[in-house]
Amino acid sequence: MEKKRVAQIFDHNDKKVIAREILEALPDWFGIPEAREDYILESVHQPFFVAKEGRQALGFLCLKETGKDTVELAVMGVLKEFHRHGVGRELFAAAKDYAAGEQYSFIQVKTVQMGRYEEYDHTNRFYLSLGFKELEVFPTLWGEQNPCQIYVMAIS
Repeated sequence: MEKKRVAQIFDHNDKKVIAREILEALPDWFGIPEAREDYILESVHQPFFVAKEGRQALGFLCLKETGKDTVELAVMGVLKEFHRHGVGRELFAAAKDYAAGEQYSFIQVKTVQMGRYEEYDHTNRFYLSLGFKELEVFPTLWGEQNPCQIYVMAIS
């Protein structure tokens, strides 16, 4: 396996193509078509990082400013066959470096609270392993079946 490469992408069409390809391959996380389309459309206006192996996109991550000092990991997807291969960590490292360079103080991420769905439990453990800390749970933001967990991290 050749070395993975993470790069920031600027072309709007490339962002849409990559986001669509990855998110459509992850129905366990992005199975609601309207929400998936929102992520794809919003990604063209956000700092966008892609992990590739050769010409194949393995995953991507987008950031969104949520305050003058805070950026949100707005959407991230890694092809399931590349989970637990360091792709997500590489994407996050590039995004965190970018956020630090842009003088942000914090990164936040929202996901479904631990204990609701196995797939999201893996996602929660991933964020915790990166060093995110629990900030707050909003029990009804996404509906009672999907309590919204917010994690935060200080950028040093």
